[in-house]
Amino acid sequence: MLEAPPAVPPAPPPSPKGAGPREGRFPVLAAVFVCAACGLVYELELVALASYLTGESVTQTSVVLSVMVFAMGLGSLLAKRLRCRAAVGFALLEALLALVGGCSALVLYAAFAWLDGSRHALVAFAFAVGVLIGAEVPLLMTLIQRVSRCARQDAGGTVADLFAADYVGALVGGLAFSFLLLPRLGQLTTALLTGAVNALVGGALVLWLFGRDLTGRERRLLLSANAAVLVVLAVAAALVDDFERAARHAVYGGQVRVAVRTPVREVVLTGRADEPPGLYVDGRPRIGGGDRHRHHPVLVHPAMRGRHARVLVLGGGDGLAAREVLRYGDVESVTVVEADPVVVRLARTDPALVRLNGHAYGDRRLRVVHADPFPWLRAARGDAPYDVVVSDLPPPGSAGSTRLYSLEFYGLAARALAADGRLAVHTGPLRPRAYWTVEATLRAAGFTTRPYAVAVPPGGRPPGGTATAYGRGLVLAAPADPRRPGPPVLGPPDPGPAAVPSGGDVPTAAALEAAARRAERSRPPGPPPSTLTRPRYGR
Repeated sequence: MLEAPPAVPPAPPPSPKGAGPREGRFPVLAAVFVCAACGLVYELELVALASYLTGESVTQTSVVLSVMVFAMGLGSLLAKRLRCRAAVGFALLEALLALVGGCSALVLYAAFAWLDGSRHALVAFAFAVGVLIGAEVPLLMTLIQRVSRCARQDAGGTVADLFAADYVGALVGGLAFSFLLLPRLGQLTTALLTGAVNALVGGALVLWLFGRDLTGRERRLLLSANAAVLVVLAVAAALVDDFERAARHAVYGGQVRVAVRTPVREVVLTGRADEPPGLYVDGRPRIGGGDRHRHHPVLVHPAMRGRHARVLVLGGGDGLAAREVLRYGDVESVTVVEADPVVVRLARTDPALVRLNGHAYGDRRLRVVHADPFPWLRAARGDAPYDVVVSDLPPPGSAGSTRLYSLEFYGLAARALAADGRLAVHTGPLRPRAYWTVEATLRAAGFTTRPYAVAVPPGGRPPGGTATAYGRGLVLAAPADPRRPGPPVLGPPDPGPAAVPSGGDVPTAAALEAAARRAERSRPPGPPPSTLTRPRYGR
């Protein structure tokens, strides 16, 4: 009986020229790591821009992530056509992704500044970046399989290595964006730098590891494409400061005196030092040129009817709410809780803003606490109650502010308020759905409420404002008490020896009643309250 000859194992497929199997596997995994980090930076960049440019963090984050995930699946399907030329396809794909992702912040900010079309551009970039990121994985899988077959690694181990490098890269990219890139470089430069890294790594991997497998025409194409992308990104990075100045000029006008990007928000101060300033926080007006159209007198003075020895101002770092409070001689102490020290520093030092807030920060009765109002109220449980609480916070729906208009937040405010105290809430531009949700949330937290609205006179509407409504929404609230049936009285402060000095913009009873009627005309049928787990302020 003849024995069969021993089986000869099949010869492994040829390895990429220029590197051995083991030497080639590490560069591919390193490229996976870098591509994952860059992809997450693009994604977080779009989410951050969505929150900043539109102010609707939850809604726009959902749109960006949903569109990107869908587009990634579509990109994975489209990449099947490139697998036969995986190396050159991957390099060209990375060059295109570097160009689109790197320039995304510039284009979106330009659309916001000059075209007022940032929402549509945001969806388009989320889709384009998602398609390109999704196409990376099948091509990288093909490249790493070529190397792994040479190293005789099983398919399961190959997939495990690829996804491990991908997930670790995403972790590093996410942490670097939040703690290093965004605080130090800003949104525009971060995107451009990420694009440059993306293009360099993709081109270097293919040209070094698989370069000898490419034709001369393919090598010239890859070199030209990557060089062109890097030149575009380098020119954009060199001009980014000029671009930002031009965009701010388009958004805020020509006299931008201060523009600061803090870890909390962007703060812009406009106007000459000898005229009323404009203060913008995250692109939205807090002070619009003059003080005659501001809401602070109408917000503060109705709440000062009754005892007001101890006053708490939540937000209001510009000092304008504190200015109105400090006009009362019998106010003993004012505590301003402001999360952003930059706004307070400007309110203390900028000549135009100091004049506008009446040197409020020079009053010995005023104390400033740099803290987020939500955790600060939670920690203030043992403090003496306040007679008046003034909430002058960014409007609901803007980035990071929705929780400051929640049932839980108003429950904390009620705990800090005296039994006969009053809470004044500014809700921002009067959009009926958001405004009446604030009012419903206050009632659910145990307050009785009196809603009212300040009209925006002709010429007083902020840049980019719409005609929705009646201007600015306000609510006067008081803890519900069976001994005081009905809502709090909406009227000017009681006359007395410590009455408001003459010459102030103290609203009259007739004006406040007109403001209440104005608000009631926009009341929709019963909106539910907003909570931390069920926010209701998205459009």
